Amino acid sequence: MTAERQNTLRTPAPKPGVPQWKTGKPDAMLAAAVDQARRELETITPAGTIGEHLGAKREEDRVVTHLFDSRLAGYGGWQWFAVLTRNSRSKVVTVSEIGLLPSDDSVLAPPWVPWSERVRPEDVAAMQAEEAAAAGEAPEQGDAAAEPAAEDDGAGSDAAPAPEETDPAEPEDAGEDEASDAE
Repeated sequence: MTAERQNTLRTPAPKPGVPQWKTGKPDAMLAAAVDQARRELETITPAGTIGEHLGAKREEDRVVTHLFDSRLAGYGGWQWFAVLTRNSRSKVVTVSEIGLLPSDDSVLAPPWVPWSERVRPEDVAAMQAEEAAAAGEAPEQGDAAAEPAAEDDGAGSDAAPAPEETDPAEPEDAGEDEASDAE
């Protein structure tokens, strides 16, 4: 064999998160159990979300994974799987695992981008406006902290001031002083 031919026969490097399949012929009984694999998948998802059977792949002796196309909204390119197994010399097929896996064509989340690279110009403008507002409020907060602390009645700082605080020009007992002057 030539070196060029050997390069074309090499398997591609494994991708992270993508299962590596064993080579070889799958168990004939397990490979034929497509309907059972589909029925088991229908226990976790509606039948309409399970597409066509894509194939059966051997994982170990008497262990086969059936793959089905996913028609689930938002999961383009994903594949439903059902792992089937059987004991030696047994004709009873057992389902080991069912679920949903991404494929090479799957719609996946984009690669992680650091925060400093994700910030948009409008985000920076909003942050600067908040910082300016916070800087403008800082002296007011400092003045309030310098005054003696009043008892907190649980009303909070957003509560309306008491009526006597609204108009300090007229004392509450102003009518009583006039009455005492008249005597």
